[in-house]
Amino acid sequence: MKLGKLRHRKATLFVLMIALCFLFSVIDTTALAEKKSEKGGGGDTSTMRVALCNNYAGNSWRQAMLKAWEEAGQEAVSNGILAEVKAFTTAENSVTEQAALMQNLILEGYDAIVINAASPTALNGSCKAANEAGIPVISFDGIVTEPSAWRLNFDYPSMCYDQMVYVNKRFNGKANVLEIRGLAGTSIDEDIHAGVARGEEEFPGLKVVASVHGNWTQTVAQKAVAGVLPSLPEIDAVVTQGGDGYGCAQAFKAAGRPYPVIMMGNRYVELKWWKEQHDQNGYTTFSNSSTPAVSQTALWTTVLILSGEEVPHDLVPPLLAITQDELDAWLAYTPKGGVASGYFPLDWTKDFIAKQKAGKPAPKIPVPE
Repeated sequence: MKLGKLRHRKATLFVLMIALCFLFSVIDTTALAEKKSEKGGGGDTSTMRVALCNNYAGNSWRQAMLKAWEEAGQEAVSNGILAEVKAFTTAENSVTEQAALMQNLILEGYDAIVINAASPTALNGSCKAANEAGIPVISFDGIVTEPSAWRLNFDYPSMCYDQMVYVNKRFNGKANVLEIRGLAGTSIDEDIHAGVARGEEEFPGLKVVASVHGNWTQTVAQKAVAGVLPSLPEIDAVVTQGGDGYGCAQAFKAAGRPYPVIMMGNRYVELKWWKEQHDQNGYTTFSNSSTPAVSQTALWTTVLILSGEEVPHDLVPPLLAITQDELDAWLAYTPKGGVASGYFPLDWTKDFIAKQKAGKPAPKIPVPE
């Protein structure tokens, strides 16, 4: 009899333990749901913390991007919009390192993570883990494809396509073109190159006679162009991805060959060289690139998401194109060693998102006065 009672008590205790486990599970799920709800529609963001998870900082564009992030972050904190805004950059362009950094940011309890990703797919697991912890992820420039994340993705194919359109018009539909690509294997390089391919197909008189990788860096581009120049015919124009125009010019100079029409990438050293050549002999060209201050748009977009604003998961920020008439203004505005970028405050970002929702083009990046 005593044995029966003992078994009954054990069974009752076992059932009770299962019930408690289920209850705690429900509580945990409810807490997580409430956490997500708070971050998706809390209105007030003044106590929230936002971190930038950046994969690379080894060129002038990335340095300008980080500086723009810092400026917007200081503005957000000083105005009481956010409690903390920080930036973390991995030592190398490494998916493994960035995934570890993402995990640390999740564990540290940031309210949102903004990411410039080393890969569009390899970090999806980290982004999904953040989302499951109630932490929204907003990617820009190097975007991720995880459905729960937001993406501010430049229309990169249009960048070199617009350059090909300019070359086609400038040379009446017939020209030998040299292409300088970016970092091999990256999605950005592939996207921008697609614009060149489209231009070749649309303008059959434009012949791309060679293509080299300049890694978005002047010194690498100069060496790469110098290596192929001896085997090339006369070059009429050079299409570029940014960070390579001045290096290309130096390679032509060292080879004793006349300067072609080189598409520039909005770097200070390129704009300065362009102006000097224009003042000396009327040299005219075109410059376009993505804007480093897109990091500011990413931060303000994050604020709007945290405040409960309905924001489309896919946004297309504008590229910055500089014409001959605008060169002086942008050169004067661009810091030495930096990149022409512009300034994107919260009000601009609100207008940008409203236009994206309405299917309208992004507001124009104003020319500095």
